[in-house]
Amino acid sequence: MIVRSLRDIEGTDRHIKSQSGTWESKRIVLAKERVGFSLHETTLYAGTETKMWYANHVEAVLCVEGEAELTNEETGEKHWIEPGTMYLLDGHERHTMRPKTDFRCVCVFNPPVTGREDHDENGVYPLLTEPEEG
Repeated sequence: MIVRSLRDIEGTDRHIKSQSGTWESKRIVLAKERVGFSLHETTLYAGTETKMWYANHVEAVLCVEGEAELTNEETGEKHWIEPGTMYLLDGHERHTMRPKTDFRCVCVFNPPVTGREDHDENGVYPLLTEPEEG
């Protein structure tokens, strides 16, 4: 059994701040836990824009605080995301987040991330894996 608080993660290698300066993420469960998914608390900063494309992952996002506009870059469709709203990128959609306020969400990734990922120039997380234990 694993019990871990967000306070435990602050200031560790599980607390990631993006190179772009538009978000930070606390990686609660990672690939090295070997449970088939990763779980994160992520904050996107008010007034920023983050373009993402999870070409290698499926992501489910549940907003717990703040408001943001989500644009599906595949269709141009826009969605208003607020607390209690979930979105699922089940088709690896290119998307853009534009938070009106600081936007805090809980995210689940499959396959799980290792914690070392950051978005590349296309907004993609590379598919990294953990070495096999032996």
